[in-house]
Amino acid sequence: MAMTQRLGFIGLGNMGGPMAQRLSAAGYSVIAFDKNPQALDACSGPERSNSALECAQAADILLTSLPRPDHVSGLMLEEGLANVLNSEQIWVDLTTNRRAFLQDVDRNFPFGVVDAPVTGAVDGARTGRLTLFAGGETNALDTVEPILSQLGRVIRCGQLGTGTVTKLVTNQLWFVHAAALGEAFAFGMANDVDLATLWDAIKDSVADSFVARHDAPSIFAGHYDPSFTLDLCLKDLGLLAEMQGRVGTDLPMTDAAHQVFQLAGERYGRQAGEMHVARRLEEDAGLSFRMDGEWVPHWKA
Repeated sequence: MAMTQRLGFIGLGNMGGPMAQRLSAAGYSVIAFDKNPQALDACSGPERSNSALECAQAADILLTSLPRPDHVSGLMLEEGLANVLNSEQIWVDLTTNRRAFLQDVDRNFPFGVVDAPVTGAVDGARTGRLTLFAGGETNALDTVEPILSQLGRVIRCGQLGTGTVTKLVTNQLWFVHAAALGEAFAFGMANDVDLATLWDAIKDSVADSFVARHDAPSIFAGHYDPSFTLDLCLKDLGLLAEMQGRVGTDLPMTDAAHQVFQLAGERYGRQAGEMHVARRLEEDAGLSFRMDGEWVPHWKA
């Protein structure tokens, strides 16, 4: 029954393009759209749509994967997609979005809404090894989970919006780790420890993390991971800042991460790769974090 569902997919960027292709390769009928004609041309497998509205109207289940919350709100409200979807359709937003916006759409329009932001980077999108944090009404989740499982592991987080909150928690820790990794390299090297030794020790100790294994090579190679920009980091840190007042206490580690990412954005521009947060420390300390090795970019692995 699931394979008879017609999927619409809007947003074919670094993450969306590989996800749409995987769903098509899994046997789903996928119609896709992106405002960038080059992204649309590069996405092999899905049927090409002429517009976002056409894509939404043709779908039983519409998936969106866009860089920013304002892109999603513009698509759904200003461009009118929310007005053409009906009560038989489900909208799945894969974007790291604003919880309040998703809840407002759910209250004011007849279609089902699921938030399912993803983590796992471009290589995870290409290989089907993402983790998806899904929130929504049980029947809607039951319907879309077999589809989302083609992209990776689905973690049901609870009611609509909890997927977004869970994704922000994972990014909260990611950004703290990324900022701390550059500080650790700088501290160790300034005190006479070789960079290769530091990285080996980090990976085989309590300091180990996904960031140390997945993101450190982009520092060593000197490209600092252009597949995820400082602008996107600051977008997510801004979403965290909007919601942290509900916690009832201060979050100094999160605030510090936000500050150092802002400093990196001011120095290198917000379109620079995420790990420029470490480059700033590298340059200010007069060190080099280059290291010889076969550092294949993760989005090409």
